[in-house]
Parts: sequence; structure tokens; C-alpha cells
Amino acid sequence: MKLRKLFTLIAFAHIGISLSAISNLAVAESAKEITQEEVEKGPNNGRVLRQGDLAIELAIYETDTPPEFRVYASYAGQRISAEDIEVNVKLTRLGDGIDDIDFYVEGNYLRGDMVIYEPHSFLVSLTANYQGKTYEWSYDNYEGRTKIDDSLAKAMDIKTDFVSSKKLNARLKVYGQLVLPPNAVRNISARYPGEITSVDVILGQAVKKGQTLFTIQSSESLQSYQVKSPIDGLITFQDIGVGEQSGDKKLVAITDTSQLIAELNVYPEDQNKKLLDAPVDIQVPGHDKTISTKIFDSLYAVNGSQAKVYRAIVNNNDGFYSPGQFITAQILFDSFTVERAVKEESLQAFRDFTVVYGKFGDQYEVRMLELGRKAEGWVEVLNGIPSGTEYVTLNSYIIKADIEKSGASHDH
Repeated sequence: MKLRKLFTLIAFAHIGISLSAISNLAVAESAKEITQEEVEKGPNNGRVLRQGDLAIELAIYETDTPPEFRVYASYAGQRISAEDIEVNVKLTRLGDGIDDIDFYVEGNYLRGDMVIYEPHSFLVSLTANYQGKTYEWSYDNYEGRTKIDDSLAKAMDIKTDFVSSKKLNARLKVYGQLVLPPNAVRNISARYPGEITSVDVILGQAVKKGQTLFTIQSSESLQSYQVKSPIDGLITFQDIGVGEQSGDKKLVAITDTSQLIAELNVYPEDQNKKLLDAPVDIQVPGHDKTISTKIFDSLYAVNGSQAKVYRAIVNNNDGFYSPGQFITAQILFDSFTVERAVKEESLQAFRDFTVVYGKFGDQYEVRMLELGRKAEGWVEVLNGIPSGTEYVTLNSYIIKADIEKSGASHDH
């Protein structure tokens, strides 16, 4: 135990906790080493409570049923009929009020009238009435709970937040590339074959609609005419020189790059999501600016990797982007408001549960969660913790480690 404590203190020192905080932790650790009283167990694996000749075995039963209390009673070593004794149990929970449990007869035992929900961590108060006499017991049954002074929690940078409603945006991360729209290229040839007498553009040059590209003297009429650009764009192909015969071949190609198409690959596991008309944010490597646009259609067939290709228009009037660039995108396919949400980074494993650690003054205790949808680093909570509860968001692993060192048992 002392060696483990030493390692713990060294670890906290390593992450920058002050010596005074470490000293406080040492005091807290020493307090935890108080020997727990030995608990007597009965034949049904329940806790045995004795007062005079009366013995009550309080057992948690959860075989093929949600957890519930069952009571077995005896007097002077002889089994008491369940009809002859009355029992009430009150469970005082940390921050969650009191569970008031009455019992009814079932066979040779008394059965509690409500489920004992997790965590099974509470102050137990049991009252029994037998033969006109009242018997009372009270004991702690804590698990997943620890106490950390606020100054120490601050030194360990333990941060908290409150369970609350949250609007969540569900996004699908996808990859793809930028391509030209189908009608982006114009191939220019001579209307009337002849000799090329002047060339007014060069490969890579930006041209405007109506700008002269080259001049040809017609072989038939010997008249000269100018060939002009039908669109704004870039000269992306040139096979022309002064003195050459134009023939009927392609001489120049002009490409309009003011708009590009983002082709985004969506794989089978996500193809059931509603993505048409969905907003999408696109990132191009090497560019800090995020492109915000939306999905306008999808190709009718999947590609060679079984991805369905969704398309979005990218404005490229400034010429920042080029066809063929690889991209990353986030498609916003759903927005919803949940009644309760917690930060995903706050989640920890405890026994077979996913939990957060609720904060109640200077005490922390597990809250077992039933979780729903996830989005943007938040998780919907369906059950397990009420709205408004303060819980640990940052460095919750410290709380988990402290609880595990305390050796708190799950008393059934």
C-alpha cells in the first residue's frame, strides 16, 4: 500500500501538482486506509444485521430481474415467517434524494417494491417491526465514491460542467477531390481552314469572353478573320503557330475554372444517411479557408471502391484551387436538440458501465449512463443522471484512479 501511494504521489508531482497539494493528497490517502469493519454475510449473500435475538439478512437480488431488495428474518436462530415482520428501507443517495422502499410478502421472504438503480451507493437505514418492538439499523454502502478537497481538485486541474440540453449537429467526415464541371472546357478550331497569320495568346494565359485568340487567312476566300474566345477562362491547350495551316484540328482549349466540383466519396455504411441538399464544409490541404457549400446531387453508380459519389459546387473565382486537389469534407446530415448531453471526453469505464463522475460539494461519485447519439464531442444521455447535475469533464481519469485505489466494493 505504501509503495503504491508513493508511485501515486510521484505521478501527481510529474504532472505539475504543487507540493502542498501532494501533501493534502497524502492526508486523504491516509484517511482511506482506515480498516473497514468486517461485514457478516448470510446464506443468500446478503448483509446480516443483528440486534438482540433478531437477525435481518438484507440481500440484493438481480438474477433475471432488475436489482431489488429481499429480506430474510430470524429470531433466536429460528426462521421468522415473512407475514410476521414489517420492514422499511430508506436509501439516502448523494445528491439524488431518498429512496423509500416498502416490502411485501413473497414466499418465505419479503420483497422490495422498487428497483435499486445504479450506483448501489447510499446510506442504508432499515427499520423492522416484530412482535410490537421496533428495531433500527443504519450503515454506509458506498461504491464509486471519493472525496477530494476543492483546493486539491483545482491543483489537479479537475474541470466540471453541468448536464444540460444541447443542440447537436451530426456531421459525416468524407474524402474526395476537386474536378472540373462537365461543360468547363471549350475546344477551339478554325471555322474556315487557312493559314494562321497571328497568335495573340499563350498557354496558361487568362482570357476574357470576346478576346482575340488568333487570326486566320482563309484558303478559299483569302480573307482574314479573327477567332475570339467564347468564354472567360485559361488557355489549357495550344497547338498553333504563325504560318501553319489550321486544318480542322483543335488549335486551342479554354477552360473555365471559376467553378469546380467537389466529388465526395460516401461508403456503404453511411449511404443510408440523408445527404442531398446537406450543407458541407470543405478543407483543401495548404489552405486555411473553409469552403462552405452544399451537396447538389450524386452520381448514379458507385465507383470502384463501392463509394457513392456526392457532388458540391466550389466557387473558384479567385483561382485558389485546382482540379485534381484532394480534399476533406464534413457533411452536416442531421441537427437535433437533446434534453441532456455530456462531453464525450468526460466518459470513463466503471465495472461494466460507461459513467461520468458527478460532483456533490467535495464528493465525487459514479453515475451509470444510458447513452444515445453522438455529435461534435457531445453525447446524448438517455438515462442515469438528471439535468443540472455537476459532473467532471476534464481529468476525470484522476477521479477514477482515486476510487480504484480506495477499493470501494460493490456490496451485494
